[in-house]
Amino acid sequence: MSFSAVTKEELARLSGQKACCELAELAALVRMDGTLQISANQQYALNVITESAPVARKIYRLARDVLKRPVDIVVRRKLRLRKNNSYLVRIYPRGLEDLQNLGLVDEKGQIYHGIAPNLIKKRCDQKAYLRGAFLAGGSINNPEGTYHLEIVSNDEQHAKALCQLINRFKLGAKISMRKHWYVVYLKESEHIVDFIGFIGAHCALLEFENVRVLKDVRNQVNRLVNCETANLDKIVDAAVRQLENIQLIVDTIGLQALPSTLQEMAELRLKYADASLKELGELLRPKVGKSGVNHRMRKIDEFAEQIRSQKNKEKL
Repeated sequence: MSFSAVTKEELARLSGQKACCELAELAALVRMDGTLQISANQQYALNVITESAPVARKIYRLARDVLKRPVDIVVRRKLRLRKNNSYLVRIYPRGLEDLQNLGLVDEKGQIYHGIAPNLIKKRCDQKAYLRGAFLAGGSINNPEGTYHLEIVSNDEQHAKALCQLINRFKLGAKISMRKHWYVVYLKESEHIVDFIGFIGAHCALLEFENVRVLKDVRNQVNRLVNCETANLDKIVDAAVRQLENIQLIVDTIGLQALPSTLQEMAELRLKYADASLKELGELLRPKVGKSGVNHRMRKIDEFAEQIRSQKNKEKL
């Protein structure tokens, strides 16, 4: 089961909320996944379709407990390509009043495209509405991969309202277009953690945080290893260059031509080819710091360059 499905299953099991929160959550579920059917005798039916059994059970329970209206649930079996079953929850609202309470229509009976203010007056209602929106149209990547959480809507105004609602919690939500859909998304891991926390997916939050910590530690170790490897490469390259320069001096003018401090330094480098500058400084008597050793090595390099320049002139 995907991380997204596990998160939704946890959210679908949440119960014991206040009546206002249950109404807000049901309103989001109906708005995201529902269609309104009107019969010839002006009877209303809200059809909400989902492929998640836990979500279908939650819609059924909320509609029954909040609206106190008749509710049917139908399982549709998909035989082709072994697809999951789909669940049709049919709610029978009584007149426009129920539709207004769910934020689907305004006082004049016109379709309401945003989020009705009466549904999200309180902080708990805002969290409940976002929980319903995520259950209906949301998904979240496995934290082992890239961090990404999104809620998909087919209504531009509703998507903008969702984005604004999420950003009341300062989570940096943004909107993008994907074909004919409007995608409200979060990319920052901290924002995703905050979001799944306040909508009530606490077990998913702990799992997400565990994976995120492991990833951060692994990335930090990789950075340290890469840094150490780069430093070792620099040390090796510098040592090879120094040995070549010292050998050139030995083969031409001899180490005795160098000042005593540089001669001693060159002899140590020949003897301890793999040693770092700090280690070479520890071997000198008296001891010399890394910067002092580096200064002497630069002087030896200058002597070698002078010899190369002189050879080039003689060739000409």
